[in-house]
Formats: sequence, structure tokens, C-alpha cells
Amino acid sequence: MQTLELPDATDLRAAGGLMLAAAALLPAIPGHPGLPCPLRSLTGVPCPLCGMTTSVEATVHLHFGDALAAAPAGILVVALAMAFLIRRPNSIRVPMTLVYVVLALMWAFQLHRFGFV
Repeated sequence: MQTLELPDATDLRAAGGLMLAAAALLPAIPGHPGLPCPLRSLTGVPCPLCGMTTSVEATVHLHFGDALAAAPAGILVVALAMAFLIRRPNSIRVPMTLVYVVLALMWAFQLHRFGFV
């Protein structure tokens, strides 16, 4: 079985910390509109990651209902980032099948959310 292996999780921990800090600070920026999805902007079709910025920001500010409505995976991403910062694993291995299934579920959610399914 193929796995996604990150032998050095230091960069991932740094990225997770930056993501949490940005999610906490971005709403304080006046006129913060969020980041537009390139795929949705060009085609009208949402990508699997549509809503993740909104979801992560909402989760960091404990607005779980808004986070679930935007993208349920945002709550999981915040939880994983916090776990990686606290536990500090040396390496991370994830089965590629799990990556594909999660991306497919995220895309199905977004397609349903925007009325394509």
C-alpha cells in the first residue's frame, strides 16, 4: 500500500502554526474578503478545498457551526495542526487511499453545498 510519508515533520508543524496564527489574525484585517478559489472563479465549479479558509478561521474562533457549513474538514485540519504542535511527531505516514477518500468526500460536500449534486 502506498503511503504519504513526511520523514521530517518540522516543516509541517511550522506550517500548522502559521495557519493557526493567520486564522486568528485574518478576521481583524479590515475588508478581509477571504481567498477566492481559482477553479471556482474560472469554471464555477468548487474544488475540494473550497471553504477551508472560512472553516479554519471559524474553528479557531470557536464558531463550529459556521466551520461545519463552510467545510467540515477545516475542524479536522485545526485539530491535527494543534496535535502536531503539542505532540511534535518526528515523522508522519498517511495511507494514500485515505488521502484520496478524504479529498473525494470533501469535493462531494462542496459540490452538494453549491448545488451541483
